[in-house]
Order: sequence, then structure tokens, then C-alpha cells
Amino acid sequence: MQLILASKSPRRRQLLASLGFPVTYADISVDETLEDDVPIALAAETIARRKTEGYNAALLQKDQVLITADTLVIADGQRLGKPKDRNDAIGMLHRLSGQAHIVYTGVCLRHKDWQTSFTEATMVHFRHIAEEEIIHYVDTYKPYDKAGAYGIQEWIGMIGIDRIEGDYYNVMGLPLCRLYSEIRKQMDLRLDA
Repeated sequence: MQLILASKSPRRRQLLASLGFPVTYADISVDETLEDDVPIALAAETIARRKTEGYNAALLQKDQVLITADTLVIADGQRLGKPKDRNDAIGMLHRLSGQAHIVYTGVCLRHKDWQTSFTEATMVHFRHIAEEEIIHYVDTYKPYDKAGAYGIQEWIGMIGIDRIEGDYYNVMGLPLCRLYSEIRKQMDLRLDA
């Protein structure tokens, strides 16, 4: 099975490559605006499915699976996207400091003959983070390409996250355990057919 990851995220590319499947990459640009009636717990999966529609399925070969994903950080029922600038990043981290939030990653797998999708959720608990720690992180790591303005694998995660409930890799942007299980399940279904 050859995987095609439609993502510009270097973290997702690195994570998927570590599973051991042959991987190629594609860039897809789609409108990620959501309708108001999409439940927040399904928003990331909805966007991931929309991303698959931005890829021409006719290009997929029988041994290829397209993977798209989207990750959302939800704090107090509100979506925290990627920060617009330094002040926005600092504000997001102040909002997360001393609180728990949910990270949802929606994943869609598309084959020439089938499509499936799922959402993985992880609860992340931040200790109180001091102002100077937030400023140091933002100025040093510039987390402008990360939902919620942080990377769990970076310094802020090491010093600020006191526990998580769920998949660590989900917070990085790709729930590897669930993704691997879904790929294996689909492969087994096709072999049994």
C-alpha cells in the first residue's frame, strides 16, 4: 500500500513516514470555512473530508491511499486556529495556561474504490505558564503554523503540559495508532474480499 499525504505540515510528513509505509506527498488547497451547524467535535473531520475532495480521485492507483487531516484546538468551546501574529500567539497561550483543552484531529482515507474518515480527541492539561515563559516560547519557536499556538513536542510542551488523556501524536497532528489501525483494517478488508 502506498500512501499519499496531502499536507504541507512537516510534522505530519515526519509522523506518517515513521509508520514504515511508502509515502509521497501532495499539496491541496481548499476552503476551510465551516458552516455554523457543523458540531465542533466533527469540525476537523469535516475539513479533512473536504480536503480529499480537492484531490482528483481518478489519479489514484489501486495500491494508493490518499490521507488528509486537520487538527483543531478547542478551549472553552471556542476554536483556536493558527495565530495571526505574535500578539495572537501570546494571547492564545495565556488562554490555555492553567486550563485543559481538547485537540481534535480528523483524518480521511480515500482510495479509488472507498473512503473512510474518523476523529481522534485528546485532552491536554497545561499548568500555569508565566508571562516570561510564554514570551520566550513565542519569540524562540515562532509557533505561527500551529493550531493553538503551540507544539507539544517543543519546549512549551515539555515545561507546560502536565498531562494528557489520549494520543500524544494526535496533539502533534496525526493520531498514528488509530491511523495505522484504520489502514490495516482497510487492507485486511480488501484481502478478504
